[in-house]
Amino acid sequence: MKVLVIGGGAREHALCRSLSLDPDVTALHCAPGNAGIAEVAELHGVNALDGAAVADLAAGLRADLVVVGPEAPLVAGVADAVRERGIPVFGPSAEAAQLEGSKAFAKDVMAAAAVPTARSYVCTTPAEIDEALDAFGAPYVVKDDGLAAGKGVVVTEDVEAARAHALACDRVVIEEFLDGPEVSLFAITDGETVVPLQPAQDFKRAYDGDQGPNTGGMGAYSPLPWADPKLVDEVMATVLQPTVDELHRRGTPFSGLLYAGLAITSRGVRVIEFNARFGDPETQVVLARLQTPLGGLLLAAATGNLAALPPLRWRDDAAVTVVIASHNYPDTPRTGDPIEGLADVVAQDAPDAYVLHAGTRRDDSGAVLSAGGRVLSVTATGADLTTARQRAYRAVGRISLDGSQHRTDIAAKVADQAAEATETQGA
Repeated sequence: MKVLVIGGGAREHALCRSLSLDPDVTALHCAPGNAGIAEVAELHGVNALDGAAVADLAAGLRADLVVVGPEAPLVAGVADAVRERGIPVFGPSAEAAQLEGSKAFAKDVMAAAAVPTARSYVCTTPAEIDEALDAFGAPYVVKDDGLAAGKGVVVTEDVEAARAHALACDRVVIEEFLDGPEVSLFAITDGETVVPLQPAQDFKRAYDGDQGPNTGGMGAYSPLPWADPKLVDEVMATVLQPTVDELHRRGTPFSGLLYAGLAITSRGVRVIEFNARFGDPETQVVLARLQTPLGGLLLAAATGNLAALPPLRWRDDAAVTVVIASHNYPDTPRTGDPIEGLADVVAQDAPDAYVLHAGTRRDDSGAVLSAGGRVLSVTATGADLTTARQRAYRAVGRISLDGSQHRTDIAAKVADQAAEATETQGA
């Protein structure tokens, strides 16, 4: 099949990499792509937010499947424009994508579907904001109702910082703080059948020890050796299937990737948020472990045939991703710096470790330059998390980007705990 992927980040590079390894994918295209994606797909300079342009490109390429990666094109209705041309597309309609585009809409769906989530208030005035902050107390959780590229959430003990963030939003959701570790669980759905992927955990804070501001994500790992083996089944029964069923009942079926951000609290599993697309950087580690060919899986979802697919197959290996970010990220990042050492990773670390490009471009001489806040996702696999993270950080050490930053503790705690448990069992 011919596949067109929309987007240009590390998530899309991970999707393109997996699709390029699918023997049924005979041609792979991406718009707009980036310097890394260009190595596995043909790039097209089309605005990802322009539904008509994307649909024209797909029709011109005679694409058999269009995969919309980022949230902004989905909320803008790009998937609808492609569907109207009769081309299968992996990604929800603009109406269904409001599950991510509006946190208030998501709360309404969860209430109707009896999905467990945090208590919350939707606020539009200063008086409502003050009332909600007073009602919940610290730590304060304040979420911009709309899309904010992973930076719309503030969790703080400082009521003035919480109030300032809330006042800067047109509409804001203020909710109770959920204790416990967080888990990301993706599910592929065709609007009725739901197929869960393997859970992952990401690291949202900018600095080691979960310090600093929230980011789009600084790293991730999978599997989760500490998680209850029944977690996926529980989330399927209480969160994913009820949500898909409720959207179908409303006449706005959700077809594509449903992402549940979860808190494993002392009172049970609670939904923190929904996303309407693959998460970044969790996609990098989840797809690194997926053995089932990706193209056929996404096409089955796009054409309503998920129920006919056999169970997904997974590699036993663990996977770790470490994000390399630009100077000053997550504030206004510096761009245009040369990136060196990419060829060294290919020569010395492949296939156990590889680099997925997020914010990169090539200059006229062919050199790879930084072009965004999160620049690269260095991904590695191994027999266990200790091996995977060692390989990831060894590859990170080969890359040079002036002023760059990365966390040094991705998966460190869980890898140490898993190693201790193995030693105890051996004893």
